[in-house]
Amino acid sequence: MPHLPARFARVILAFAPLFVHRTWRHARVLLIGAILAPGRRTVASVLRMTGRSRERRFVNYHRVLSRAAWEPRAGARVLLGLLIGAFAPSGPVVMALDDTIERRRGKRITAKGIYRDPVRSSDAHFVKASGLRWMSLMLLAPIPWARRVWALPFLTALVPSERSSREQGHRHRSLLDVGRQLALQVRRWLQGRDLVLVGDSGFSALLFLDAMRRGGVATITRLRLDAALYDPAPPRLPGTVGRPRKKGARLPTLSQVLDDESTSWQALVVPGWYGAGERVIEIAASTAVWRHAGLPVVPIRWVLMRDPEHPSRPRLCSVPTLRGSRHGSWLGSCNAGRWRSPSRKPVRIWASRRSGNGRTRRSRAPRPACWRCSRS
Repeated sequence: MPHLPARFARVILAFAPLFVHRTWRHARVLLIGAILAPGRRTVASVLRMTGRSRERRFVNYHRVLSRAAWEPRAGARVLLGLLIGAFAPSGPVVMALDDTIERRRGKRITAKGIYRDPVRSSDAHFVKASGLRWMSLMLLAPIPWARRVWALPFLTALVPSERSSREQGHRHRSLLDVGRQLALQVRRWLQGRDLVLVGDSGFSALLFLDAMRRGGVATITRLRLDAALYDPAPPRLPGTVGRPRKKGARLPTLSQVLDDESTSWQALVVPGWYGAGERVIEIAASTAVWRHAGLPVVPIRWVLMRDPEHPSRPRLCSVPTLRGSRHGSWLGSCNAGRWRSPSRKPVRIWASRRSGNGRTRRSRAPRPACWRCSRS
């Protein structure tokens, strides 16, 4: 191994048990070069960064990604342990779940699809993008030298398009299916820790929230203003005939609560409001059950946030375990303050190769870890 500081070497050596000795000699070079290389992390740029631009047996480094047998999921577990030990040694583990599109073209990119471009699209303008969709699970941790919360990705899975799954004869897995598997995988890794999962409105689905509730993961996401909320079902009296009730009386919608002048609002100071320092906001919170016909009934704690300058959408907590003022602080720091990721795209090392006509081509997307064996 190149001469490295002792603390840095311990981090690199934590991944050594994932590889056999011969593969580890090349994998550690790729790992160190991927950390140091700017721009695209191709094998060629990694070798140049580590002083191996004239390496004659460069194909051995390509084979680490194309032929070598190692378990990416075990590597994600090692990385998560290192991140928690450095940034979240105690208290709840706050994670973020989000998808990103990597723009890729070519006939050999079998898992690609046509998706809505979230960056270039707007409410009035729809822009499509061709590429690969990845689902990333990130650790939300306050970075001391950055003075804000960063999203540190540690587990990423490929979400093939529906057409690709149909052509290969596989059952299509949606974003919610993959996100559920990733979150429950971390739940099995961290048995003794409280988990808080933060996501956008795409994860505000009853099936997903019910799976998180049964798995013991508190979920924070955006909720529709017209969601059907009810009181919990009253206790069943002895001798009652028929099916047990799943819900109680219908409650006003959140839009009605927002417009009601009798709604009780509580002041809350949120640090780091979109990087602008402390901001005093007003919240209104209560508990209810969210129900839709044919879907599970999920108990939630909804929180309406009212900013005098910029009114925001409501948030909800699907597991009513964050009681008192604690749920407001979590929502303010995680959803309102947002987070910054050092890299929007998942960190991967791509293999480049030279074709006969002198052009540089990139290999197909690396095969992700098999999640069929860990379905819940």
